[in-house]
Amino acid sequence: MTTTGPEELVVLVSADGHATGTAPKATVHHADTPLHLAFSVYLFDDRGSLLVTRRARSKATFPGIWTNSACGHPAPGEAVEDAVLRRARDELGLDVRDLRLVLPRFSYRAEMDGTVEWELCPVLAGRVPGVVPEPFPDPAEVEEVRWVAWEAFAADVLSGRRSVSTWCREQVAELDALGPDPSAWPKADPADLPPAMTFRSRAG
Repeated sequence: MTTTGPEELVVLVSADGHATGTAPKATVHHADTPLHLAFSVYLFDDRGSLLVTRRARSKATFPGIWTNSACGHPAPGEAVEDAVLRRARDELGLDVRDLRLVLPRFSYRAEMDGTVEWELCPVLAGRVPGVVPEPFPDPAEVEEVRWVAWEAFAADVLSGRRSVSTWCREQVAELDALGPDPSAWPKADPADLPPAMTFRSRAG
């Protein structure tokens, strides 16, 4: 007999960020995707290189597209940094240190091949110990990974020389405005997160 785990849910929100309900992650993305909570994280090694990932071609949304280190959805009641740590372990096999909130109010809407992403999607930055540490990506989620120099990556994305996901392109523009050194990006105030999202960690 085959058993399955609990159904993965995402948190639906109003335009002002208050929770309005939940929906199954497996079915929430379609031509009329409701607004929901998500996150993006940018992971750097001890030399300051950024981990970029190519989404698996089997992904329902934006398959085969290069993007930031990882994205995901906090579960109902899950603090966003706990969700990031969980996702980094499950998707990339990486333990993240020094996680900090940098863009608490980021949101976007994007469409590809009739499927819409519409998310309140705060952005965090974190460190993976070592120099060019080796990820162990889940092939169902990630097809390819690379460590790249942040300055060159940002310049190529902003100039259009490098094609990335819609959300990554928009995020890079806002991150670039924080300054050229990711380690010096200021920590944002968690009070600026959507009301349905908390930054209080239970990771221990």
